[in-house]
Amino acid sequence: MQTLARSPRAVAAGVGGGVLTLLGLVLLLGDPKAGEPRVQLAITVRDVVPVAGRPASPDAVAANEPAPAPKLQSSALEVESASGVTVVRAGGSAAPAEAVVIRVPQADAPKLAPAPDPRLTERGRHGTLPKLGEGRIRPLDVYARPEEPGTGPRIAIVLTGLGVGQAATASAIVKLPPAVSLAFSPYGNDAERSAARARAFGHEILLQAPMEPFDFPDSDPGPQGLLTSAKPPENADRLAWAMSRFSGYVGVTNFMGAKFMADAAAFEPVLRDIAARGLGFLDDGTNARGVARDLLDKAKVPAARAEVVLDAVPRPEAIDRELARLEAQARTNGFALASGSAQPMTIERIARWSRELEGRGIRLVPASVALRGAKAMRVTKAD
Repeated sequence: MQTLARSPRAVAAGVGGGVLTLLGLVLLLGDPKAGEPRVQLAITVRDVVPVAGRPASPDAVAANEPAPAPKLQSSALEVESASGVTVVRAGGSAAPAEAVVIRVPQADAPKLAPAPDPRLTERGRHGTLPKLGEGRIRPLDVYARPEEPGTGPRIAIVLTGLGVGQAATASAIVKLPPAVSLAFSPYGNDAERSAARARAFGHEILLQAPMEPFDFPDSDPGPQGLLTSAKPPENADRLAWAMSRFSGYVGVTNFMGAKFMADAAAFEPVLRDIAARGLGFLDDGTNARGVARDLLDKAKVPAARAEVVLDAVPRPEAIDRELARLEAQARTNGFALASGSAQPMTIERIARWSRELEGRGIRLVPASVALRGAKAMRVTKAD
């Protein structure tokens, strides 16, 4: 048997040929990982400013080294959890559909009071409930978004149906001005976290209570809906369940409820409970009749009714017309209150409309403006 001896030159030639072959395959077939998303993030802890004539210490230099790149997240939800910011995929013409837009709250934005406030909570059968605090401190006042100073006509908008659709909820939170108030459904899978995120972005929040419509059970407000056929203690328990789902809200608004709100015997105990807990009631305006003024007076609840429903006709041009009408009412009366639903089209139209609103001499204010003090009496409309 012959022993084959390989010279260094022959070995090098073999290795070089293998590398060329591999490169050729990559050029021909493409990088197998080229289509995967890649993100590199560098986080600088702090700047190092050495004393003149003296080099920075090794510890200071080490502190200024970029932190290791974090593990890639496989979804927007994981990025949210890890970073504390909200990630939404931008739609429309502003950005390509595959783009990911990340926005964080402005540092100089008005801060909402922490929630839950121990002074304003009590334990109930279903969990933590709001209550009137010592000295008659109301959640309506403590959790309200501060109104920024200014003059001229004011508009308040409350958007309903938050918390049941993750994409729509995230979009409303980050796209809409913080002065827009958001009403959350108690049926959301992650209601507490979603409501807290909205407040972190500066949005005042409300609880949307499910109530019986005239065409019930064809239209069903859900398993915890308030019903005219239920006894007051049962409706009180259902309302308590809804109230325990999250905290930090200034008041309650309706989901459906035309029949329930028209029945004084069923609705008055609910209004009294809302008032006793230091909350307000906001009628979203979707029911033609509204709540009778004398019923609100008897219950002694701070109340208001939306004068304009922005997306009663869910078409872009119709929403734009209602926004223009809202402006006209605000100029005439000094204040106007509107409601809308958390549909992508509604969110987009409000976001576009609001960009130049201040330049037109109109301010956006939170919905609590319509519920607090004399303003509540002035803007509440009922037959």
